[in-house]
Amino acid sequence: MANQPVFNRTLTLLPVVLFGLAYMAPMTVFSTYGVAAQASHGMLPAAYLVALVTMMFTAYSYGQMVKAYPVAGSAYTYTQKSINPHLGFLVGWVVLTDYLFLPMINFLVAGIYLSVAFPSVPTWIWILAFIAAITAINLLGIKLTTKINALLITYQFIVIVLFVILSIKGIAGGMGTGTFFSAQPFFNPEVSYTYVLAGSAILCLSFLGFDSVTTLSEETIDAKKTLPKAVSLIALIGGCLFILVSYVGNRVFPDYSSFSDPDSAAFEIARYIGGTLFSSLFLAGMIVLCFASALSSHASVSRLLYAMGRDSVLPSKIFGQLHPKYKTPMYNIIIVGIFSLSALFIDLVTAASFINFGALVAFTFVNLSVIFHYFLRQKKRSPKETIRYLLLPLIGSLFTIWLWTNLNLHSLLLGVIWGACGLVYLMYLTNLFRKNPPEMKLDDTESSVSSDVTTM
Repeated sequence: MANQPVFNRTLTLLPVVLFGLAYMAPMTVFSTYGVAAQASHGMLPAAYLVALVTMMFTAYSYGQMVKAYPVAGSAYTYTQKSINPHLGFLVGWVVLTDYLFLPMINFLVAGIYLSVAFPSVPTWIWILAFIAAITAINLLGIKLTTKINALLITYQFIVIVLFVILSIKGIAGGMGTGTFFSAQPFFNPEVSYTYVLAGSAILCLSFLGFDSVTTLSEETIDAKKTLPKAVSLIALIGGCLFILVSYVGNRVFPDYSSFSDPDSAAFEIARYIGGTLFSSLFLAGMIVLCFASALSSHASVSRLLYAMGRDSVLPSKIFGQLHPKYKTPMYNIIIVGIFSLSALFIDLVTAASFINFGALVAFTFVNLSVIFHYFLRQKKRSPKETIRYLLLPLIGSLFTIWLWTNLNLHSLLLGVIWGACGLVYLMYLTNLFRKNPPEMKLDDTESSVSSDVTTM
């Protein structure tokens, strides 16, 4: 390890938070607005509140595990080191479905939106252009990626602020309910709370991305302190934005059953409150959303692949290498770009099914890893420690397992098939479980990155 290039630790709290928000994409609240509003029977703000509480438990667990293992592998590493190496491999394999398909789905959605805006240009040209640009940016280093993300996030926030202002102006002018302050979007005795929970099951997946920053552990200054704060801040900021936007949307356009198309309901509201000009800005914001999320997710999955390659779980000569100058996992970035070409022929439903399955596997096992690492192995069992290392992650685990019950059959089937392929590969890798899969030596990694910090 000593002769190998290592990541540069350059990231502080703010760029890490911006990276996570770009991955989460604040404007994603608009992409599921209509579907979730109908599922929750108009109780979208309440559904987001429930989803936020759910995600904060898992964000807490990510924060605890990154303190224990401040390396690039995220859920894969946490499960491998805390529970079992074989199980860790399978978790990493399944989580690849989340990480690999998210950049691709952003390329696909961007191509669809741009084809609507410029119908004379084929969708495949937009997809190829996006893949080439994002692959090139990621090759040049994480610092450039985070700077570009900051600009893209700024535009998304501008669109969100305009949406809120125009909604309030519309409400004041008599649009929608005509009143801004109301408890009804959070509590309505005429609507069963089972509908709120159904909406939450959809909306929890809007939070994908708060966990992505744990893959930057080896590029973050003082990762053990910075990343736990960042994970919680990303989930909290994103959740509060989602609640605010859904609340004003509910006030200015309360009739969720009248959307002409639930998939484009937010665009319909944008045109309703701001006319052609704002709807054009809104459409541009959705394109920016796709670019920012693709940029961040592409960076994250390349680092997960690097962690697995460095462990020799994947061929290390390809997956475990860093560019000597830019300190980026160059081959992995290119491989993810090539894989993203699947956006040329795969559909949104299939891609989303893989993402949902992989994300919930990651969330469940990160919560369980806290229990295994701190409560069972380190025997931290005082009353306070029992709450921190058993009760809170157990609640997080139960919440994520509950979400499993809301996955559709398509998601479960595709996830099980992918997991079965991973199991076969694991059997080959371990000679039918006669030995443990290869794994990274943390002391070597930590000493190498520590020397890197010293020289900065």
